[in-house]
Amino acid sequence: QVQLVESGGGVVQAGGSLRLSCAASGILFNRFAMGWYRQAPGKQRELVAVIDSGGTTTYADSVQGRFIISRDNTKNTVYLQMNSLKPEGTAVYYCNARWSWRDNWGQGTQVTVSS
Repeated sequence: QVQLVESGGGVVQAGGSLRLSCAASGILFNRFAMGWYRQAPGKQRELVAVIDSGGTTTYADSVQGRFIISRDNTKNTVYLQMNSLKPEGTAVYYCNARWSWRDNWGQGTQVTVSS
């Protein structure tokens, strides 16, 4: 059974930092591309960052230079370091694991950035 468990969300002031973690189980972690997405109230879910099985990263333009995605294959965990947070970053952040036709989602963790 695939499980993706996010942690690290919370309330932070604008300009602050948070680090999200996503622990995966039930998958061959090192084969999967791992991603972070977010969904703000009333908006569609959007890509934040992705790291593929080889370590190549992709970022949304809105977070480029402020967020860093990384993975630890020994711990089956992907991280999202979020710096210089902005109020528009308030959203539920979801972890995603994707390989071939397999597409798995976590339950999400709330991030609230106060102005």
